Parts: sequence; structure tokens; C-alpha cells
Amino acid sequence: MATHSNGIKLLVLDIDGTLAGRSNQVEAPVLEAIRAVQARGIQVAIATGRMYGSAVRFHQAVGSALPLMAYQGAYIKDPLTKKVYRHTPLPRSHTLALIAELTPLELARQLSIHLYIDDRLHVREIIADTEEYAARSQIIPVAAGDLSRFLSANAAIETTKLLALSAEPALVGQLLAKLRAVYPPSELYFTSSTETFFEVTHPQANKGAAVKYLAEDLLDLRPEQVMTVGDNFNDLEMLQYAGIGVAMGDAPDGVKAAADWVAPPVANYGVAAAIAEYLLSRPAGHCPEGNYHARYARNHQRSR
Repeated sequence: MATHSNGIKLLVLDIDGTLAGRSNQVEAPVLEAIRAVQARGIQVAIATGRMYGSAVRFHQAVGSALPLMAYQGAYIKDPLTKKVYRHTPLPRSHTLALIAELTPLELARQLSIHLYIDDRLHVREIIADTEEYAARSQIIPVAAGDLSRFLSANAAIETTKLLALSAEPALVGQLLAKLRAVYPPSELYFTSSTETFFEVTHPQANKGAAVKYLAEDLLDLRPEQVMTVGDNFNDLEMLQYAGIGVAMGDAPDGVKAAADWVAPPVANYGVAAAIAEYLLSRPAGHCPEGNYHARYARNHQRSR
């Protein structure tokens, strides 16, 4: 590959709140910046909590030639060759236990449970929240009735991800705290991509693990050759893994604190600004304070 600024050879981007804002589209300034780095030989990939089918159009928009990392990395598939590189579904027993825990809250209309099976959204019933979510994701939901009964009647079904959508951010926070105390990281991965989403995947399915797999196993790259950009807590692991981790200006403080640089908000084309800051304006070999080696030195100093 050609030599380019900072030695970065892979740029990984989140979708919602990063690549796309309220318009649900990638705006022209961001696309222009992405084209510019691709012209320098830097590959671009997508890592998202979205369904694979909902994310493909963004993969196409940015002209990625790499596998798409969907469902926080629980499902990695190449839209060009259709090859599935990795699928790590939720343990079935845990899925049923989570449904049992969340169903009383769903019946009380405090949240709605989303199960993602075979890249299709399955819900108890289609309510207003479901319709709004489906419209933004551009997918058709399946009304499956009682979800525990549905899973029990279909023993071969594998659930890629469980999401509980609630209009009460405090409830989402309470659920995350409560269930993280019950299930250690070795059993389930809990995260949130917005303050109203409670999300659960396989313990090995997070964006950091997915980006590491893409970079190291498929592309033979090192962490310091990777730059990631994201805006929420489900992006933390990939921001921490990469040589350069950039948080969007709209990100929660906890996400910003984990980043090497904070870009402008998505409405102000933050991805384009991050690309300009690190990949288009620096001479080859430049080593900004935020890169992997500087971060390693800082972390090592703290741990002493």
C-alpha cells in the first residue's frame, strides 16, 4: 500500500450520529472527504449497531470494498461477495431469560423488545415506536406475537441481537446497570448506541473486537494503522483499540474522554473534519500526540 499521513491504512466509521445525522444520509462534504482518503490508498469500513440490511446502503454510499460489520460486530458480511465472515448469535438460554426479564416492562408499555433473527426485526406487535424505527432503518418488521413462545417453537432460531427501545433514558440506564451485575462480560455484552436503546449481543460481539478482526486477521494491519470515528457508548471499544480514536461532538462525555480527538457534531460534518485533521493535512510520518504510541506511553505512565 501507498504511504500516507500518520501511517493510517484503515478508517472505520460508525453510521448513526457519525456518518449520518437527522437526514439519514451521508452528506456531500463527508463523501468528498472519504473519496479523498480512498484516493490516498486508505481503506474505509463501516462498523454499526444497525442491522446488516439497513446498513448496506451506507456501505455502498462510501464505496467500501471491505466486509460490513453490523450488529456491533456480531455479523460481519461482505456485501460484494456475500461471504459471511463471522456470526456470533446470543446464547439461547440468555435470550429467553432476558425476554422474561423485559416482558413485564413491555406489557406496561415502558419499552418494546426487538429481536434480530436472520437479519429481520421480530417484535411482539407493531406499535408506533416500531413503525418509526422501521421507517428510519428502511426495513419491514415481523409481528411474531409472544417472543418467548416464538423462540421456544423454533428451536433452530438464532438471535443475533436483542434491543429494548424505551422513551425513558433513565430506565435504559437502570437496565444496563442491573443486568451487567447479573451477567459478567464473559457471558453477554451490554451497550447503548443512543440514550433510548438498551442493546445486548454475544460477549465477543463488540465493535472493538470486530475492528481488530478486520484489521489484524483480514488486512494484516496493526492497531496504530487504524483510525476509528464514533459517537456513542457502543463505539468505545473501537475508539480504544485504534491508533487514532475520534469522538463526534455530539458524543456523551464518557465517550469523548476515551477519544484522542473530538470532532465537530454530525450536523457540522464531523467526519470530514476528522479526516482533514488526521489524514489529509499531515505530512507522511507525522506523529500527532493522539496516536497509538503516545497513548500507550500515557497509559503506561498512569499504571506505574
